[in-house]
Amino acid sequence: MGRFLLRRAINYLILVFLAASMTYFLAALCLEPIVNFLSKHPQPPLSSVHNILLSRNEDPSTPVVERYWHWLVGVLHGDFGLDYQGASVRAEMGRRIFVSTELLLIATIVSAVTGVAMGAWNALRQYRPSDRISTILSYGILATPTLVIAITLETFDNWAGSPIQYTGMYDPDAQGFFAVAVSNAEHLILPTVTLWLIQFTLFSRYQRSTMLDVLNADFLRTARAKGLTRRRAVIRHGLRTAVIPVMPLLVYNILLLFTGATFTENIFSWHGMGEWLVTSINYNDINAVAAIGVFTAGLVLVAGLVSDLVYAALDPRVRV
Repeated sequence: MGRFLLRRAINYLILVFLAASMTYFLAALCLEPIVNFLSKHPQPPLSSVHNILLSRNEDPSTPVVERYWHWLVGVLHGDFGLDYQGASVRAEMGRRIFVSTELLLIATIVSAVTGVAMGAWNALRQYRPSDRISTILSYGILATPTLVIAITLETFDNWAGSPIQYTGMYDPDAQGFFAVAVSNAEHLILPTVTLWLIQFTLFSRYQRSTMLDVLNADFLRTARAKGLTRRRAVIRHGLRTAVIPVMPLLVYNILLLFTGATFTENIFSWHGMGEWLVTSINYNDINAVAAIGVFTAGLVLVAGLVSDLVYAALDPRVRV
C-alpha cells in the first residue's frame, strides 16, 4: 500500500508542477495588468506604472521566463506575490478557501451520501414508477444550468415572503456570536440546496448505472445461493463493488468544486475561490490567477491520492 501510494504521489507532484507552471505562463502571456492603470482617469505616468508592475513581478518589459523564475522561487517560500490592489495574494487565498470550504462542506457530504444511496435504491427498483420518476427529474435537473436553479430557488423564496435570507454569508445587522452563527446557517440553506441538487443528481445516475451491472454478476448469485437474502447480498457484496467505479468521480467532483462553484458563489454573494477566479481574470491579475492554478493543481493531487487510497481499500487488486 505504501509503495503504491508513493508511486502515485510522485506522478501527481510532477503533474501539479507542470499544471501550475503552464497556468503561470498562460496568465503571464494572455493577461495585461497594465490595462488596469491605462484605463484610469486621469491616467498615471507610464514610468510609475512600470515601477508598480515591476514591484509585483508583472512588468511586461521583463522576460516572461525571468518573471516565472521569481514567481516560482516565491511560491516555494510560500509567497504568491501581490494582487491587482497591492494586497497579499496568499492572505486573500486563505480567506477565500475558508469561505468556499464553509459553503461546500455540507453540500458535498450530503450529496455524496444521498446520491449513492438513491442510485443504489433506484437500481434495485429498476423500471418501477419511482425509478422512472427519478430518472425524469434527474435528467431535467442535469439539463438545467446552475444559474437557473439558483434563481428559481430565490424566486420561490421571494414568492413565499422571503422566509430565508440568502444574500451574503450573514446579516450584517446581526450582533453577537450566536446571532451571527444562526444568520450564517440561514444564508447557507439556498446555496447548499443548489449545489446539492446538481451533485446529488449526477452521483445518483452514475451509482444507478454501476449498480445495475453488479446486480447480474455471478458473485451476487453465488452469495444468494449460499442462503443470503437479496437485500443482504446486495448490501454486503454488491454495493461495495458498485461504489468502486464511482469513487474517483465523487472525490474529484467534490474537491474541484472549490473553483467550480462560480455561479453559485456569484449569485448568492459568497466571496469564495470561484468568484475570485472570475474577478482575477477580469482585472488581469496574473499573480492571483497563477495562485488559483496552484491551488487547483494541489486539489487534483489531494483528490487523486484520496481516490487511490479509497480505491485500494475497496479493491486490493490495484495495489499490485
